[in-house]
Amino acid sequence: MTLNRGRVRWQCRRALLELDLVFTRFLERHFDRLDDGQLADLDDLLRVEDHDLWAMVNGSQPVTNERWKKMVDLLRAD
Repeated sequence: MTLNRGRVRWQCRRALLELDLVFTRFLERHFDRLDDGQLADLDDLLRVEDHDLWAMVNGSQPVTNERWKKMVDLLRAD
């Protein structure tokens, strides 16, 4: 199954301002270079509720899925 990059990009728009800022930077710097596996991991990660996702990104909660760790590292980068 091939993921629709436009749909995944749209899902990066978040209701939580802090996440929206992180994803805006991420989209500018990393999104276009993601391979299909990374895109699938991001799609999966985007299903997490905003407050839990923010807790993983800011480090106050551990990343709960091993596949998400590299993606969270990219979100934290820069």
